[in-house]
Amino acid sequence: MAEVAEVTDQNFESEVLQSDVPVVVDFWAEWCAPCRAIAPIIGDLAAEYGDRVKIVKMNVDDSPQTPGRYGVRSIPTVLAFQGGQVVEQMQGARPRKAFEELVTKLL
Repeated sequence: MAEVAEVTDQNFESEVLQSDVPVVVDFWAEWCAPCRAIAPIIGDLAAEYGDRVKIVKMNVDDSPQTPGRYGVRSIPTVLAFQGGQVVEQMQGARPRKAFEELVTKLL
């Protein structure tokens, strides 16, 4: 069972862009109510798919460079990376099914 790891501007390249497996990044902030609302869904997906997909989160207040580089203007934003490239993107709080579909597209 995989945990949702926290990534930062400093380790984003090694943890996400250079990952051997697809990566889902949840851009969030402590003050964001929709971010807190989807956190349990993100955690469940990490537990369910963590052996095949890396699921991480990035606090946009602590690490502002990376969200800026990828045009993250609102949170929550979830980006899916494969081979170091963004292949899927979702913004806002969505039902669990939407997040599951995003993850299964990566498999």
